[in-house]
Order: sequence, then structure tokens, then C-alpha cells
Amino acid sequence: MKIAGFTIIRNAVMNDYPIVEAIASILPVVDLMIVAVGESEDDTLQLIENIPSEKIRIVKTVWDPKAKKGGEILAIETNNAFSHISEEYDWAFYIQGDEVVHEQYHAAIRKAAERYKDDKRVEGLLFNYLHFYGTYDYVGDSRKWYHKEVRIIRNDKSIQSYKDAQGFRRNGEKLNVKQIDAFVYHYGWVKNPHQMMAKKRNLMQYWSEQEDVAAKFQEQDFFDFSDFDSLERFTGTHPTVMLPRVASRNWQIDLDVSRKRFNFKGRVLYWIEKKTGKRFFDFRNYRAI
Repeated sequence: MKIAGFTIIRNAVMNDYPIVEAIASILPVVDLMIVAVGESEDDTLQLIENIPSEKIRIVKTVWDPKAKKGGEILAIETNNAFSHISEEYDWAFYIQGDEVVHEQYHAAIRKAAERYKDDKRVEGLLFNYLHFYGTYDYVGDSRKWYHKEVRIIRNDKSIQSYKDAQGFRRNGEKLNVKQIDAFVYHYGWVKNPHQMMAKKRNLMQYWSEQEDVAAKFQEQDFFDFSDFDSLERFTGTHPTVMLPRVASRNWQIDLDVSRKRFNFKGRVLYWIEKKTGKRFFDFRNYRAI
């Protein structure tokens, strides 16, 4: 069994993406790592070139500035990266530039990929998610945050990235997937308030063609992390590859996790999920089998 990893990245230094950590976190699991590096305004290419691994293959790309609607450029570039994985690989492991996999899940991931390799009903493997917010001490625990997503897909080019590259579809249909015992740690919302707002401004060009939307973000100097519905404190451990980043944090944000902002329906569904561990009436970008 062979697994190829793939990811896309652009302006990683400017937007402070933990892309090196993301790639390093799955290198022990994959046999090849495709990194599609978009033409950048910073030293992103050199950053990737300096990762010491013979598994990495860099593909240089130029992002289409016209593909702005709904983040479609991310799906276009993800499909481009996926297209560079040859037929000898059974699975393709997708990781985004702000996602990291804890080493404690490596064995479970390889085991699941081996188990379902010949079961053609299984088109992908479903991961649990933790979304860190503000600092490395808090995670979002409301329905606002998707709590599962497909990150390993069968190496079948009829499977394509969907919308803004959050998930995948085959010919427009949801994939049949198996849940595995592994988490993806999402760090996209962990930045100091000024960096977070700068990132929002930089990324807005890939989500909206409306100048008034972009102008709104230009008027703000820092991101207001107090605007959340529900958080909880993180009590686990971070992936080893993330520890230097965690240790070098140079900002402090104190958030009140006892504060909950829900309407009545949201409060009831939140309570049910906490009691049962099940999330009812949730949108699923896949079919669990």
C-alpha cells in the first residue's frame, strides 16, 4: 500500500501559515508529498525547498486572479496538486496549510488505509477536527465549526476538490467514507489580533469580487476574538512539530469560556451534543458508511 500526500500554499510567510509543520506532520505517513507552491510575494518557495525530506516534490503554479467566487481558486489548485499523483499510489492524503496531524494518530491512519485499500466501496477516510481559536489554549466547540471532514481520498481522478476545497466530491456526489480514529488540528484562527486581520485582508481577494467587502476589512486594524458563540479550554497536547510555535507565542488573549451565545435552538442542540456526543441536523459533506 502506498499513500501520497498533497497540499497547496501561497504567501505562507506573509500570512504566517504553519505549512512546514503541516507537511512535516504527515511525512511519516506518506510515501510522496506533492506541494503545489503558488507564485508568492514572499519567500514561500524557499521555505518549502528548505524542508529536509526526499519525499517532497514541488510543483510551481500561478493562481488565477479571476477565480475569486467562493474561494474556487483553492479547489482549482487542490485539483492541480492531486493531478500530479501517479497511479502507483492507492490513497491521497490532503492537508491544508493551517492543518496539522498529531503523531499519536499516525499508526491509526496507516492501519485504516491498509484495512480499506481493497474495499472499493470506501472512497475516502473521515477525520475528526479540533479548531483552535485565538491562542493554542482554546478550541471552538459549537456547531459553527465543522467537526469532521474527509482528508484521505482514493487515488481516483474522478474525485475532485469541492467548492473552496473543504472537502471532495465524485462527479458532484458526496463520497462514501469510513470514520477513522484520528484528528486534524486546525490552527487557522490562531494569530495575534493584528496578524489575524492582516490575513483576513490578504485572503479576501480569493473569496469575493465585491470591493465593499474588501474595503470593510481594510478599515479594521485588529481582529476581535471576543466575538464567538462558544469555546472550551484545550487540555490535550499539541503535535510535536507545533511545539516551537506554541512556545514562541508572543501575545495573550483571555477569553471567557463560560460565556455562551446561542439562540434557543442553538442552546438545545449544543446541550444535546454535549450529553450524547452526537451532532444532529448537521450538514455533512460526505456519506458515512
